[in-house]
Amino acid sequence: MSEEITVYAPIDKEKIKTQIYHIRGLQVMLDKDIAIYFGTTTGNLNRAMKRNIKRFPENFCFQLTADECSRFQIGILNGGRGSNLKYLPYVYTEQGVAMLTSALHTDRAIEASIQIMEAFVEMSHYIRQNRQLLPYDELKALEIKHYQLVDKVQNIEDNMLTRSDLSDLMRLFENDLSSEEILILNGEPFKADIAYQKIYEKAKKNIIVVDDYLGIKTLHHLTHAKSEIDITVISDNKVYSPLRQIEYTDYLKEYPKMKISFIKTMNKVHDRFIVLDHGTKAMKVYLCGSSSKDSGNKITTIVELKETTICKDMIDNLLSNDKLVLR
Repeated sequence: MSEEITVYAPIDKEKIKTQIYHIRGLQVMLDKDIAIYFGTTTGNLNRAMKRNIKRFPENFCFQLTADECSRFQIGILNGGRGSNLKYLPYVYTEQGVAMLTSALHTDRAIEASIQIMEAFVEMSHYIRQNRQLLPYDELKALEIKHYQLVDKVQNIEDNMLTRSDLSDLMRLFENDLSSEEILILNGEPFKADIAYQKIYEKAKKNIIVVDDYLGIKTLHHLTHAKSEIDITVISDNKVYSPLRQIEYTDYLKEYPKMKISFIKTMNKVHDRFIVLDHGTKAMKVYLCGSSSKDSGNKITTIVELKETTICKDMIDNLLSNDKLVLR
């Protein structure tokens, strides 16, 4: 008996664009709007997020303040008759929308998330066409996010087609990293570690890691680079248990030939990057869906960017930032 296929009516992406807000430097959608497209209630949507809270860092989802609701003319729900409680809405970035798909895991949510993320991408196209209206720094950040969104939409579509049989994807880790796109499966930290290690092994001159969240695992991945490679880590070291000086000192005792320079991002970077051989014709840039310290804890995508020119300017600017002092 053939499997029944449900086809949902197309979502009006022009309407979605009117529901995208620019808050805290991010493009976001309200929980209530996403819930309608996903075919669920706002309460169920946010409960799914809270049940999987580790999958939703602040750059994926956050709760608005009363002031933000007022400034963006967003209504606040009352707690019911006779109650003075007010419920501040949650908002989700494009990454948060993608993660909601895995949390809710319904065909309707998957279909809706693809169209919502396509709307995010088209918004980025619009911004690029009106670049003269935007400050330079904001434009750079939005252009980089555009490349990320295009790849994430493709990842979701590909995953829908192949989710019943992931064995072929796992072969990527049994051989070399020959594919431009590597899917690291949820709960496979060992294979994820191999992916990062093989990337670092490719560097011939230098390695630059841009990642605001550091850990011991970040350092252990870097030990697979050639001993003569110059390594720079650009980070604000934002985490509940940041990389400490004593940990780095112990690391150098074990690997005395490793020398790493630390520079602040100055809160200018949202995404994670690995840059190999910066300043050479062989320069490669990888966009990482999560910090390497969390690699394999959840579904993560590493994509090699085709266009590296814009990233070169970004890295040059970051390299001029202040030195990061580990504590």
